[in-house]
Amino acid sequence: MRLRRWGTALTLLLLITALPGTALAPAAAATTAPTAPRPLPRLFDNTAVSDNSRPVAADFDGTGRSLSAQDLAAAGWSPGSVLTLDGARLRLPRSAAGTPDNVRAAGQAVAVRGRGDALTYLVAGTGGQVAGRGTVHYRDGSHSAYELIAPDWRSGPLSTKAVALPHVNGPDGQSAGPARLYAVTVPLRPGREVASVVLPPAPPAEAALHVFALSVRDTGRGRTGSWAASTTGYRAVGPLQDRTVRLVVHSGAGGPRARIRIANTFAAAPVAIGAASIAVRGTGAAADGRPVALTFRGRAGARIPAGAELFSDPAAFTVPADTDLLVSLHLPGTVTAAPVHQEAAQLSYVSADGSGDRTRDTDGGAYPQTIAFWPFLTGLETDGGPGSIVALGDSITDGVKSTSGANRRWPDVLARRFGAQHALPRYGVLNHGISANRIVTDRYQGDGVSTDTGGVSAQHRLERDVLAQAGARTVVVFEGINDVRWGTPAEDVIAGLRALARRAHERGLRAVAATLTPCGGYPDCTPAAEARRQAVNAFLRDGAGQGAFDATLDFDAVLRDPAAPARMRPAYDSGDHLHPGDAGLRALGESIELRTLVP
Repeated sequence: MRLRRWGTALTLLLLITALPGTALAPAAAATTAPTAPRPLPRLFDNTAVSDNSRPVAADFDGTGRSLSAQDLAAAGWSPGSVLTLDGARLRLPRSAAGTPDNVRAAGQAVAVRGRGDALTYLVAGTGGQVAGRGTVHYRDGSHSAYELIAPDWRSGPLSTKAVALPHVNGPDGQSAGPARLYAVTVPLRPGREVASVVLPPAPPAEAALHVFALSVRDTGRGRTGSWAASTTGYRAVGPLQDRTVRLVVHSGAGGPRARIRIANTFAAAPVAIGAASIAVRGTGAAADGRPVALTFRGRAGARIPAGAELFSDPAAFTVPADTDLLVSLHLPGTVTAAPVHQEAAQLSYVSADGSGDRTRDTDGGAYPQTIAFWPFLTGLETDGGPGSIVALGDSITDGVKSTSGANRRWPDVLARRFGAQHALPRYGVLNHGISANRIVTDRYQGDGVSTDTGGVSAQHRLERDVLAQAGARTVVVFEGINDVRWGTPAEDVIAGLRALARRAHERGLRAVAATLTPCGGYPDCTPAAEARRQAVNAFLRDGAGQGAFDATLDFDAVLRDPAAPARMRPAYDSGDHLHPGDAGLRALGESIELRTLVP
């Protein structure tokens, strides 16, 4: 493996090459697994977690430091519990504090079974970021190699961590953290059943790649995404105390049986969901008929650990296409901060303080307050269907400046077009646009309560917002204007685009890019920014990004003013010269040749 220069643009959890400061395993793992792979817990040879009262019982990093059992419990990460991280269900080690709870990778063969799109590992590096190559063995006798990177438990990026803990235990007691663990996925060969996994060989003696858990992830080739929203940040809310939020979402694809996804992304503490329901919207906060109760592993409520997500059980609710729905969540505790999608372009409803569980209310009388963001809820899926197209973008995809409540974002237009035709599969279209988002750098840094809801970078959220989405088939990348406006060199934006396309292709997705649209007249769209925009667009137009992408959508050509190509057509301009209005967004959605998006 060769080394590349460290750059924020390529701070990824999964790279083909390692970064400076990364401890490298000396050689690839053997292609023939030992005859008797063992369950991961039987291979545990390191103790990472200690009780605060006895920190010397663990030595995670060779210097006597360790994770706090009390901090993990406060985050909802209790021994033996099952967490869902980026669509994968991982069981935490059952080990008590002060007993072995992870294995240092050294070419061990691990027994793991399943069929899916990826393997997910719960890992951390000590002695720096650690990378190594391992091997997946399949039931049919074939095998594939993978690259596993474990960011350092103290200095790895907060924007991609699964959980961050506030303290570190050591021989002299407890000190300020943070300490971090990471969920990292590697691709599998489609349609093949995993029989075992060979971990990477041991890195140099001063470093170690620690594996706490692993599982096969199945993102649901038998499901189609109907609606989605990205977590844009972790902001102060309410407080919401024993209240119900009734969130208005608009379906794209319809289908039988409904399943929602609730995320506690970026949080430091668990959140309790007391009850949930789904209904077709009537008027305002009122449902058109009795809401259907949702359950979680057969129970009315659940607790979502910090950084994790929760899927409801599929419910006997037929999702109608192109329809407003109400998803109601009862929050029985006191919530003062929440993961949110900030720019909803839609009003939702909140019950009165202390009003309790109103998820089954048909009328809207219990919901006197409105909010203009979506807390916690990140997805709605249906059973069956052909799968999903994912739009990865910024504020133009997010629908900023579109008419609130009218569902006129360009992905909404695209979803209606897929639903209205019969020549092609009727894909769901998932909108993962985030206002102010960038490709290369994080706006929100990925940890703590913040007023910045511009999200982590497209590279840092690709796993969660694209690769882990239900039945994802194609990703449309329409980002970069914020990077070029804020001074990021065009070559860095292009490198980021290439990385996004490569990672999508590794997971079997079709990767399509859209050119950056004009913004002349907006305050920071300077001549230098325009030159960077043109350089990125030239790359995208040159043989679909010089082979990086499967196709390019020329959104620039759709919106630009022929008389002033650096500016938007006046008829498409919302008035601020950066964001298209309803007419411009409709033009983008209608300009796409649907076959271009079909894998």
